[in-house]
Amino acid sequence: MSSTFTSRLKLERQASGANSGNWGNLVNYVLNRIDSSVRGYVAVNVAGSANVTLVSNNSTSNTDDSTTDDQVHNKVIEFTGALGANINVFTDAVEGEYILFNNTTGSYTLTFGNTGHAANGVAVTQGTKSIVYTDGSTIYDVGADLGAVGVNSLTSTGNVNLTAASSLVLQDTTGGEFAALKANGTTTSYTLTLPPATGAADQIIKTDGSGNLSFADPSGGGTDWQSAIKTTGFTAVSGEGYFCNTAGGSFTVTLPASPSLGDYVVLKDYANTFDTAPLTLNRNSEPIGGSTSNKRLATEGVAVTLVYSDSTKGWLVSDDGLQSSAEGLAYACDYLVIAGGGGGGFDRGGGGGAGGYRNSYNSEASGGGGSSETALQLTTGQTYTITVGDGGADQPSDTARGNIGIDSSIAGSGITTVTSTGGGGGGTGRAPSTISSGGDGGSGGGAIRSEAAGSGTANQGFNGGDSSSTTDAGGGGGAGEAGDTDGAGDGGDGLSSAINGATDRGGGGGGHLGPSRGTGGTGGGGNGGADPGIPGATPGTANTGGGGGGAAGTGPNLVGQAGGSGVVILRMATSDYTGTTTGSPTVSNSGSDTILTFNASGSYTA
Repeated sequence: MSSTFTSRLKLERQASGANSGNWGNLVNYVLNRIDSSVRGYVAVNVAGSANVTLVSNNSTSNTDDSTTDDQVHNKVIEFTGALGANINVFTDAVEGEYILFNNTTGSYTLTFGNTGHAANGVAVTQGTKSIVYTDGSTIYDVGADLGAVGVNSLTSTGNVNLTAASSLVLQDTTGGEFAALKANGTTTSYTLTLPPATGAADQIIKTDGSGNLSFADPSGGGTDWQSAIKTTGFTAVSGEGYFCNTAGGSFTVTLPASPSLGDYVVLKDYANTFDTAPLTLNRNSEPIGGSTSNKRLATEGVAVTLVYSDSTKGWLVSDDGLQSSAEGLAYACDYLVIAGGGGGGFDRGGGGGAGGYRNSYNSEASGGGGSSETALQLTTGQTYTITVGDGGADQPSDTARGNIGIDSSIAGSGITTVTSTGGGGGGTGRAPSTISSGGDGGSGGGAIRSEAAGSGTANQGFNGGDSSSTTDAGGGGGAGEAGDTDGAGDGGDGLSSAINGATDRGGGGGGHLGPSRGTGGTGGGGNGGADPGIPGATPGTANTGGGGGGAAGTGPNLVGQAGGSGVVILRMATSDYTGTTTGSPTVSNSGSDTILTFNASGSYTA
């Protein structure tokens, strides 16, 4: 009768009289196989992206007495190497148990299963160890399904993960009752970090909105007043009250992000200075009173409670100490302010400089290479005076340079006045030893006979051009470049703004060039005069702030021409626009914005 073999470890059961003379090797083989199965360890390199089948020496005629005859029959298996894809590692399709260590790298999944039963394997998390057993077709993870486990203490260096909205149950001393914690069935993942200490008696637990819990004293009416006086910008937390001191200057309070119905913030004017240094409210993507603009509190001594309603109206004033605080709410308003252009010089005159050019819209540049300015915050109910400067008048006199343009401005309570300076007058060819230089202004006037050109104002305009001969004159500076940049006697070009449609404004006037004429800069600059005075110089274009052309040197047209008048343009959200104006500005719309174009002086009540 022949020997038979066990079905799992393939250990030889000796038949009577079999294997004469070979019992030593066979017994050693059996002992080594049992030793590996009970306590054996093997490291298996599974690097790459292909599935791996563990080596299994299940020969029924094996006489090998070594201790390393295969991989399958080891109790502990460590997988190593860098994975290039998700892989399966297969063992024999027989019963057994293993301790597995996934020590691979590569951030891919390793699934351990029986040969022929890939769908019934278990994934072994990278960097962890698992105890598994198999019935020959399905692998079971013992640690994932322990059932009820009783322990005196539990220590973990990682997270304890209770799946399927299971509860963390804390039993009482009798075992009859318990307290439990359980996640909501539709929870969005978050972490709550407990306070570092127990807190004092009667305190409550609050959150900072980021999951950090702390103990705090309850306050009257539910408002948690903060003891630290606020003097610089901060982000408010729902349910808290703040004393805000703007005596050292205005600052911004950012309202809570992602608020819910009933969330509220209380703000108090600590030093009674909101009227001179308003407190700005950053809406943080939510409306304030239905407006999509930031607001300000500009009423002295006010205490305001802002309560969140919904995404349509957003934060609303529910109660305050002064009813007039609602008028203190403010909104953003962009502007373009251009002063009147300078007049051209008399008799061989230099071109007039463009009026000063200041712009806050859409990050567009201001004149003279200046950056875009900051939008105004207009206070509801406040009236703002709009001044539109005239251009410098014609210059018929042989004793003075061209006339300077008139300033344009926006002024009113609670804002810093925005003023653009009138353009400088062009130099004149008469009496060159005293008056032939160009005048200073928003942009400088052009020079005559090698005299100095006028200087522009920083962040408003460029210098005038320097004449290079004893008969010719330089062009006036523009908002976008200096005079003479494009050629002798040419006015500097202006700038284009899309605040009410892409339009060039702020061009310098051209200067006298003997038999020819300097060309006015783009943006309303007038042309210079040519000898013998025909054609004559031309004025700057109205409501562009363009400089006037310098006069011819001979003939009938020796008068320096007037600069163009300025313009003031306001642009704000249509939801903020009140429609109360004087001076008959042109009102237009672009998308969700309303645009007021003042071609003459007037006012706007916010």
